[in-house]
Amino acid sequence: MTGRCAIARTLGVLADSWSFLLIREAHLRRRTFAQFRDSLGIATDVLGARLETLVEHGILVKVPYQEPGQRTRDAYELTRAGKELKVVLIAMAQWGEEHLPHEQGLAVLPVTVAGQDRVRVELLGADGNVVAQENVEFHRIAGP
Repeated sequence: MTGRCAIARTLGVLADSWSFLLIREAHLRRRTFAQFRDSLGIATDVLGARLETLVEHGILVKVPYQEPGQRTRDAYELTRAGKELKVVLIAMAQWGEEHLPHEQGLAVLPVTVAGQDRVRVELLGADGNVVAQENVEFHRIAGP
């Protein structure tokens, strides 16, 4: 069922909200098991399973680290594939801000590194120009 559909394959990896939240936290510079656990309040067994899935699919990579006087442990860093999910997270945040607003405002805001200017996700055509959503549609491609 998922074979040729990139959306279905992606959902096979990013199958639940914890996966997206872990990727968000990694973009917020969380790296260790304890940091992820403490920031999300996620059960350790669920956290371990989600981290392993993200590593298995090349979204995170394990990097050894050692605190003074402690044993060596694994930290988790975003790979190129994980960093590229930033656009997905920004699109999700945009949608949530528009359609599921919260009276206290946003908890995470995407901004430029240099200028701290707010950024948004837009659809671009092959020519680099912005294309309105209503001018984009999905087509099913026939195949074997």
